[in-house]
Amino acid sequence: MILCLDVGNTQIFGGVFLKDELVFHFRKTTSHSLSSDELGVFLRNVLSQNKIEWQSIQSIAVCSVVPQLIHSITNCGLKYFSKRPFLLKPGVKTGLKILYHNPQEVGSDRIANVIGAVQLFPNRNLIVADMGTATTLCAVSKNKDYFGGAILPGVKMSMEALEAKTAKLPTVEIIKPTETVGRSTITSIQSGLYYGGLGALKEICERYSKEYFTDEAPLIVGTGGLAILFKEEGIFDHIVKDLVLKGLYLAYQKNV
Repeated sequence: MILCLDVGNTQIFGGVFLKDELVFHFRKTTSHSLSSDELGVFLRNVLSQNKIEWQSIQSIAVCSVVPQLIHSITNCGLKYFSKRPFLLKPGVKTGLKILYHNPQEVGSDRIANVIGAVQLFPNRNLIVADMGTATTLCAVSKNKDYFGGAILPGVKMSMEALEAKTAKLPTVEIIKPTETVGRSTITSIQSGLYYGGLGALKEICERYSKEYFTDEAPLIVGTGGLAILFKEEGIFDHIVKDLVLKGLYLAYQKNV
């Protein structure tokens, strides 16, 4: 069994693979002061509670956008599982041609998403949109050329910014509003968040298609916790909720 961990700014998204199949997944709120012992106890418990023996974990694979937690994660693997985690980072094999000016700047979660998408949808131009704390978009050709992408505040982050930087605007539930024009402060915020996020997605994807994929229209693949919010809008050809874990697992296979 292979334990995969996607360490994000808001949550740690984890899963266990058995013979190429994701058999179990879980989430934990990210704490930037998380110790190796706290993480080790949590992982052993969450595995045991789901009838997975922690001793059966053969390897651990990690992608992280929180650099300060790498030390804790590495020590957790060594102390609680007797395994040194594989880290998806610049220099490892990905099967992609990274066309960033500085390839080391590309977030490991974005690379994992693209690896997973390329495996699931081979020989297709792709746009991968991950809607989490931030919304990230990646453009990759059917020849596995990773052009780059865009990073913008996620829907929830935008809501939190409104709450933090204004005196009277409240926190709201992130939903698709029943009307485009809000008729209260709450519905006005919900409309702005939803249609602002949707508009950004449509505009960026349309421009990528015109500028990079004139030969063949790309598949647009959505992932991340909020992608399902836009399921009925027709923007995504596919939504793959576990894409980052699948890509991380494939990256581990390519390297170990």
